[in-house]
Amino acid sequence: MSRSDKNPSKRVKTAKGRTASQVRWLERQLNDPYVRQAKADGYRSRAAYKLIELDERFALLKGAARVVDLGIAPGGWAQVVRARVPKAQVVGIDLLLVEPIEGVTIFQMDFMADAAPQALTDALGGQPDLILSDMAANTVGHKQTDHLRTMGLVEAAAWFAVDNLEEGGAFVAKVLAGGTDTELLTLLKKHFTSVKHAKPPASRKGSSEWYVIAQKFKGRG
Repeated sequence: MSRSDKNPSKRVKTAKGRTASQVRWLERQLNDPYVRQAKADGYRSRAAYKLIELDERFALLKGAARVVDLGIAPGGWAQVVRARVPKAQVVGIDLLLVEPIEGVTIFQMDFMADAAPQALTDALGGQPDLILSDMAANTVGHKQTDHLRTMGLVEAAAWFAVDNLEEGGAFVAKVLAGGTDTELLTLLKKHFTSVKHAKPPASRKGSSEWYVIAQKFKGRG
């Protein structure tokens, strides 16, 4: 997608009843070309382009047959999977209620619940060959705490991938500035042939998010 945009910057017409941070967020949304493109393309969020850009670089969706989307809400990544590999089985899971997506099975439950792995593999008809996670913990405004909470989610998602992926499969997850911590990186390198970090162009310049891309799962041995 082209980052060029000739539209003049838009401002929120009224800040009445809004905090300064809410006004900044709204103005950023109004002036974000990815937000406008997502609306034009029918994607539920601008995050869809992050997966599109990662797929173009790492061929994540090539040959994917059974895909799990951890933290699927609002559904943009699952929409991309459906568009790019329409024959793949796609299952999403989230604590939040997610509006239905054609061709996607959605569970409203915690992916760390004991019953989750079996429910997901049953819906897929086998072990997943691609596990995606664009999750981030709800922020509390304390930088170190927010970092720890999000990286805790990433670690849980990585262990979920190690425990459930089909051999040869791939795992993609959002991490924060600095990438994957040493312990988690060691885990991924033990179980995957290739482990890389990337920041897709659709990630906002001021964002601390990166993605870890782990490919060619070696198995649980």
